[in-house]
Amino acid sequence: MEKEKKEKIIPSQTAAHFPEHGPIAENGKEILVSLKNVDITFGKGDSAVKAVKNASFDIYKGETFSLVGESGSGKTTIGRAIIRVNPCANGEILYKGVRISGKIHPSLDREVIRNIQMVFQDPAASLNERATVDYIVSEGLYNFHLFENESDRVQKVENIIKEVGLLPEHLTRYPHEFSGGQRQRIGLARAIVMEPEFIVADEPISALDVSIRAQVLNLLKKFQEEKGITYLFIAHDLSIVRFISDRIGVIYKGDIVEVADAVELFDYPLHPYTKSLISAIPIPDPLLEKNKALFTYNPKVHEYNLPGYEGDAPTMHDIGHGHLVYGNEKEIAEYKKIREAGVPIKSITILKPGEEATKVELEEDEVPQGESILDIPVHDTGSAWYAFGSFLLPILGIVGWIVFKHIKYYRNFKACRKGTIISLSIIGAVIVLFLLFLLLSII
Repeated sequence: MEKEKKEKIIPSQTAAHFPEHGPIAENGKEILVSLKNVDITFGKGDSAVKAVKNASFDIYKGETFSLVGESGSGKTTIGRAIIRVNPCANGEILYKGVRISGKIHPSLDREVIRNIQMVFQDPAASLNERATVDYIVSEGLYNFHLFENESDRVQKVENIIKEVGLLPEHLTRYPHEFSGGQRQRIGLARAIVMEPEFIVADEPISALDVSIRAQVLNLLKKFQEEKGITYLFIAHDLSIVRFISDRIGVIYKGDIVEVADAVELFDYPLHPYTKSLISAIPIPDPLLEKNKALFTYNPKVHEYNLPGYEGDAPTMHDIGHGHLVYGNEKEIAEYKKIREAGVPIKSITILKPGEEATKVELEEDEVPQGESILDIPVHDTGSAWYAFGSFLLPILGIVGWIVFKHIKYYRNFKACRKGTIISLSIIGAVIVLFLLFLLLSII
């Protein structure tokens, strides 16, 4: 009885193989990958850092789901958790309705490796420099014995190398003999030769030249159409994500803040962070780009991020049209009102000549002090050596003080001033003590 109860509560823990198909969502699409309230933490105790917080979203079979956000937001952490590299502190990750996070059956673990592959961001670091391209591409075939004989293996490797745009003679070479774009093609061939159902593409084009990016993206699209592959495409460049994605999820500091279809998200970016990402997309016209007003996201626009807030906690809400947004009840009501109005949101503003952008009011501790970083000269470092030298030689410190202030090297000026003032204060104190001692000795 106890065993039956256990299987009813957590049936996925006892599964040894994946079913042929995953569960069907309300929209009729098959759910291939599903994250449910996933937390990912690094470190222990007081030094623990929660990189991903309560992440929940589904990826449908055959689609490209893009996860976007700035560096350090947790995109790659989620991708590595799906391939079972990063453990989940809470929640679960399901593949075809079967849990693949945490401890699972060994046979299921092998199926995860077989069905889920990853294309890494850095093609140089992800390839074994001591191995030939032939072995790199064949390693998965060897591990899972996905060939009938040596002739069949060679044929499979040569076919996939040709499909990614390389030549069979490249198989005898080593990774360092190739360019960045060619190495990324090798990494893609290594993943595709396993005939996976799902690929985590971790910023696969960010390290490539602009002219090569389109070629790699076209390869990914080609394999998706021919082999029915599903992608989790991790990126930070929305200008690319817009045209290759079926759906997009936006992540900010570990929180999934918005999920929607690609067209829906760009027409109705409801969360302020999504607006800030879209406003940062470069415009090809230099005059328009120069006059573009950037929307800067400030987390304190949300009531729940202010000190002393005691209202309802923010959560993900479905506001209709397949659009999910993160917020409290008050914000969600506003988002629904905006969406139901049906008027696309203007995320990019071009200022007229002489017009200034509306500045976001910051808290007192967030206001940058002193000069703008763009106005700081390269050699105005404020090095501690200036302070130390001014302390030892206060006369030269005064000279440096005056010169640096005149040429507007304010950091160096402050360092010289600090060292000089400390030195002169000590000298003055010594002189006063000496005079007192001399006066007392005379009396």
